[in-house]
Amino acid sequence: MLTAFVNINSSAQVRVTFDVVSAETGSEEGAPVSAGPNPIAPEIKELAWGAGSFIVFLFFMRLFLVPKVRKGMASRYESIQADHEYASATRDGAKQDVSRYESAIAEIRSEAARRLETARQTLDKERQEKVAQVNAQIAQRRAAAEAEVAAARAAAQSQIVTAVGAVTTRATQIAVGVSPDAAIVSRSVQQAMEGTRS
Repeated sequence: MLTAFVNINSSAQVRVTFDVVSAETGSEEGAPVSAGPNPIAPEIKELAWGAGSFIVFLFFMRLFLVPKVRKGMASRYESIQADHEYASATRDGAKQDVSRYESAIAEIRSEAARRLETARQTLDKERQEKVAQVNAQIAQRRAAAEAEVAAARAAAQSQIVTAVGAVTTRATQIAVGVSPDAAIVSRSVQQAMEGTRS
């Protein structure tokens, strides 16, 4: 190793001297230099304390934290599963309501057709004698049948609107997490049903 000393005299002369230090001994006198402790390498007791702390922390995590996390995950899974089962049960109930509505409409239509056929047969039998009376009876019977059909349709439609509104409200509540406004849900269901009828 070279060390340079620069002396500047008053007469502006520069004198440079080099001192040569021995690389083997580390000093000018030739005394050996010890390596000393490594500041980066940890000591054995530091490694032991770190390993012990890690093992204790791992033990407490395994004993207390992991069961709580697993319990929370199982609870969340059960809650989601219950919500799915409730939604599918509600959907199945709504499908049953729709099928009952359709069967009621079919029965009412067959009843109306049967009544119309009866009225036609009566009209054929008494047409020549009582044309005016038969026409009045047919009109009354048609009005009654249509009123029954309209009443049954209105009753079934209100049940369907209620069921579909409940399903929509619950599905929106599950999907978004917020309960929607009942007026908006009712209006949307009414519009959707009017669109399917037209």
